[in-house]
Amino acid sequence: TQAASRVFSSKDKVEQTPRSQQDPAGPGLPAQSDRLTHHQEDDVDLEALVNDMNASLDSLYSACSMQSDTVPLLQNGQHDRSQPRASGPRSVQPQVSPRQRVQRSQPVHILAVRRLQEEDQQFRTSSLPAIPNPFPELCGPGSPPVLTPGSLPPSQAAAKQDVKVFSEDGTSKVVEILADMTARDLCQLLVYKSHCVDDNSWTLVEHHPHLGLERCLEDHELVVQVESTMAGESKFLFRKNYAKYEFFKNPMNFFPEQMVTWCQQSNGSQSQLLQNFLNSSSCPEIQGFLHVKELGKKSWKKLYVCLRRSGLYCSTKGTSKEPRHLQLLADLEDSNIFSLIAGRKQYSAPTDHGLCIKPNKVRNEAKELRLLCAEDEQTRTCWMTAFRLLKYGMLLYQNYRIPQQRKALLSPFSTPVRSVSENSLVAMDFSGQTGRVIENPAEAQSAALEEGHAWRKRSTRMNILGSQSPLHPSTLSTVIHRTQHWFHGRISREESHRIIKQQGLVDGLFLLRDSQSNPKAFVLTLCHHQKIKNFQILPCEDDGQTFFSLDDGNTKFSDLIQLVDFYQLNKGVLPCKLKHHCIRVAL
Repeated sequence: TQAASRVFSSKDKVEQTPRSQQDPAGPGLPAQSDRLTHHQEDDVDLEALVNDMNASLDSLYSACSMQSDTVPLLQNGQHDRSQPRASGPRSVQPQVSPRQRVQRSQPVHILAVRRLQEEDQQFRTSSLPAIPNPFPELCGPGSPPVLTPGSLPPSQAAAKQDVKVFSEDGTSKVVEILADMTARDLCQLLVYKSHCVDDNSWTLVEHHPHLGLERCLEDHELVVQVESTMAGESKFLFRKNYAKYEFFKNPMNFFPEQMVTWCQQSNGSQSQLLQNFLNSSSCPEIQGFLHVKELGKKSWKKLYVCLRRSGLYCSTKGTSKEPRHLQLLADLEDSNIFSLIAGRKQYSAPTDHGLCIKPNKVRNEAKELRLLCAEDEQTRTCWMTAFRLLKYGMLLYQNYRIPQQRKALLSPFSTPVRSVSENSLVAMDFSGQTGRVIENPAEAQSAALEEGHAWRKRSTRMNILGSQSPLHPSTLSTVIHRTQHWFHGRISREESHRIIKQQGLVDGLFLLRDSQSNPKAFVLTLCHHQKIKNFQILPCEDDGQTFFSLDDGNTKFSDLIQLVDFYQLNKGVLPCKLKHHCIRVAL
């Protein structure tokens, strides 16, 4: 009782002392002199002090509960002393030792302060953990951990859609794409998934088997938007197209002079030709005779047709282009140009070089298609390219430039390991200490012959030392070409020509196939000047070994891979070098 009275009297003295003279420890803590006094007294009744402390804490909790609506709290949970206190009984807090002051941080006091804070924020819960949480801001039921509502901008989930893409061999792959994915992006995704070399010649083809139409999508077109205009039988094909931007590579040799009319004087240079087509203020016209199918009829008429930015017109009086003699055949704005797959069989076309202008709203109705037919493949290609240039203009040129700009930004180490082109394959001589490029074609041909003889000697030596096994050199040289992409096996001449046309009539496009007339021979199908030619590869024997030759045995090769590698460097008896090979990829 005496110890408790001494504590209460000391507490009254502390409260009567001015605030500036108290110990800097803060309110509720004993002064320095009192702490020294209690430190010297070792006979304090600890049980009484604990009971008094619990009673004072209970009274503090009840007082805080009554003042929660009137007295604001500071950030640390203490009352703001600058505000007036509510009237009521004043609880007397006993002065405790440093060992007993630890109880001020026990769960009871923290629980009371937390409840007050949750009531002010209207996030009061029915139950709280018994152990105080050092991170209460992570446990708020109305907000996610760490991030509060509104801390991040609202995000909209991007719409996704499944698209099924087919390859030339009939295999397919379902790809999940975004709504804003372009045809170029989807091609790059398929190239990555199929482990192909991305040489910027892959394209997505819109194929309509029931209408007998197909076209290559432009790189900037949205795949989902194009698919919305397709019927149920239509599908996408993943295919090579080397001629997609051939106009920008060789514009001078593309359009015949008699087919193009300019509204202004042109100097005939390459830059001027590109500018006239890409400039929206210029008015180029493509003119010539085409076979036109009448709407709703099976008959075809040969008419004089001119293509302008405003549309496709035909002349009702010979070759007159007067406004009163021109009749609109099709509009360029809401239409796309397609090539006919089997025009003779399906539409009774006069030639195999048909094209079609299909409105986007047409799905299955063949009656609304504007069917045209050219005399040869070069004329059809010119009309289809002119349609794309007049419709897209500078956008088409940007699609052509984007891969080149990306290639310039990439480092030499990120480019494909091997890209079959005229600039990536050169003849090398490694006979000296350092390698050198063979620039003389005659010397390159001699080096190829020497390499062929070296292969022959190695194979002869292995014949003497080795055994007849499935991987014997003599057996391997006759089947190793079947592992190459440019070999298409036992296909017909018509099928090989169709593949060449589908993948672009550019110089140097080729494939190899089995010969139909000679079971031991092969055929090289090559495109040159938009014409397809076939060259037979015959086997020949020398010293008991089998070789292959294109020129009646003058140049011999141990297998077809060596033959293809040689003619990629030298044209020899061919009209041009082998540059691009037709490929079919299984998705």
